[in-house]
Amino acid sequence: MTLSVRNVAVAAALGAALCTALAGCGGGGNSASGSGSGHQAARMGTPGTSTAPSSASSPGAPQAAGSSPAAAPPPAKAPTLAPGPNGLTPVFERAKQQTDKTVALTFDADMTSDQGPRAADGEHFDNPQLIASLRTLKVPSTIFMTGRWAEEYPDQAKAIGTDPNFEIANHSYSHHAFTSPCYGLPSLDAAAARADVDRAFAAFRTAGAVNTVPYFRFPGGCYNDQALRAISTAKVTAVQWDVVSGDAFAKDPDAVAEQVLTGVKPGSVVVMHCTRSAAPVTEEAVRKIVPELRKRGYRFVKVSELIGK
Repeated sequence: MTLSVRNVAVAAALGAALCTALAGCGGGGNSASGSGSGHQAARMGTPGTSTAPSSASSPGAPQAAGSSPAAAPPPAKAPTLAPGPNGLTPVFERAKQQTDKTVALTFDADMTSDQGPRAADGEHFDNPQLIASLRTLKVPSTIFMTGRWAEEYPDQAKAIGTDPNFEIANHSYSHHAFTSPCYGLPSLDAAAARADVDRAFAAFRTAGAVNTVPYFRFPGGCYNDQALRAISTAKVTAVQWDVVSGDAFAKDPDAVAEQVLTGVKPGSVVVMHCTRSAAPVTEEAVRKIVPELRKRGYRFVKVSELIGK
């Protein structure tokens, strides 16, 4: 089953912009996004027993040497969805309970494996002011982080990953495509894709992040049944979205805020970015979005709370 016409249209627009500097992150599904009845059943599954990945890749395993004494311990078992047919990785897009006015703001902390030289030249793939504003506004959030980002900004990764206000989810290590075509991203075969997920979780642990959850967001949002099968042994839930913020390379925070406010429904997952160079007005947009949604009666939650409903 392919993504809906609406999702394809807005996702393609976002992906086309992002591929300029981030090679397609957060773009949503394209023609490579899965087809077939198995894909439909794997998406929006029912909450299943949370089974952590093996010790080599377990996202919830704390690292004693890097833990913060002020941080709350991570949940023992973050909720996940039951596998789809033939054990396919399940896909979550929006809460099934759609009467409760909850919404999850998610932020992709993007950095591809080959962008080290750009960071060395002064390009900012982080956005500490956004994280500070989320703390000030008391907005629980899920950060989908690449392992390469955690390596570039280990202090920030640890600070985010030891703050109970946040949870860190996996956005791959390399930000290469898990299926092709995907906005020109280099693609990984099945074995490399599975190893890429493990490597990202390992990078989080090395940085000292403990509030990690077994959720995964495909680079570019591109996936199909083969991609879902390739990472099935990681025991993660793939997380997409139903609201595209349009913050990639946006210059008008009011326009970003309006797009989010127009799209949000009870149970929504909003995709935004935590990357100054590619999404420079996100922090300002968030400061407009949060009070307005609260005025409308919405409560902000992490993805784990939506999946747990």
